[in-house]
Amino acid sequence: MKIRIKFAKYGTMKFIGHLDTMRFFQKALRRADIDIKYSEGFSPHQIMSFAAPLGVGIESYGEYMDIEVLSMTSTQDIKDALNKVMVEGIEVLSVTILPEQVKNAMASVSAASYSIRMKDRIFPIDDLEEKLRDFYDQDKIPYTKETKKSTVELDLKQGIYELRSEAGGAIYMLVNASSSGNIKPTMVLEKFCEFADVEIPTEKCQVTRLETYTNIASSEEKRKLIPLAEVG
Repeated sequence: MKIRIKFAKYGTMKFIGHLDTMRFFQKALRRADIDIKYSEGFSPHQIMSFAAPLGVGIESYGEYMDIEVLSMTSTQDIKDALNKVMVEGIEVLSVTILPEQVKNAMASVSAASYSIRMKDRIFPIDDLEEKLRDFYDQDKIPYTKETKKSTVELDLKQGIYELRSEAGGAIYMLVNASSSGNIKPTMVLEKFCEFADVEIPTEKCQVTRLETYTNIASSEEKRKLIPLAEVG
C-alpha cells in the first residue's frame, strides 16, 4: 500500500540538509513501529521517496514523502505514531493512501509556492506590488546560472507562474519546481532586486515553501495544479 506523508520543517530544523532529513525519517519510521516495506537483495532499505529537496535554511509547510507499507490500521494512526517520535521543528501534517497508479512524490512535482520576507523589517521598496507587476510583465527575465561544469542562460519568466506582494510586506511566488525546469525562489528574488535597484542579501531574508504541487492537466501549457496531498 502506498502512503503519502505531508510534513512541515521549521525553526532550527531548517538548517538540517536533505540527506540528514531522510536519515531522520528512516529512524523515526522504525521508532513509530510503522510496518514499512523494504527492498529485496543483500542490502535491504526502506522504500521511500521524497518530493523536491528543500534547501538548507528554507522553512516549509509543504514537504512530502512517499512510503510503502505492508499493513496499517488507519492513516490517523500513522500520523499520530509519527508525531509522537518527531523532534521540535518537524511535524507530520497529513497522511493519505495513494492509488496504485500514481507516480511517486519526486516524479510528481510540477510547481511550488513560496513566501519571502525580510527577517528584521519589510522590503525597502516603495510600491512593492507595482514593482513586482512591472518585473513580471517583462517579455524575458534572463538569468545566468553557473554550475561546476558549465554556465547556463535561463529565462526565468517561463518558470514563474505567479508573483505578487502579500500582507505584511512579503513576496509570494509560484514557480516551476519540476526536475526539468526547477526555479529557485532566491534566483527570482535576486533578479527582482536587480530590477528594483536595491541590494538585499539573501541571508537577510526568510524563505518559506508554502506548498508543493503536481499538474493534473493533459499538458504543461494547460496547467491545473493541485497539492500533492490531494492526488487521487
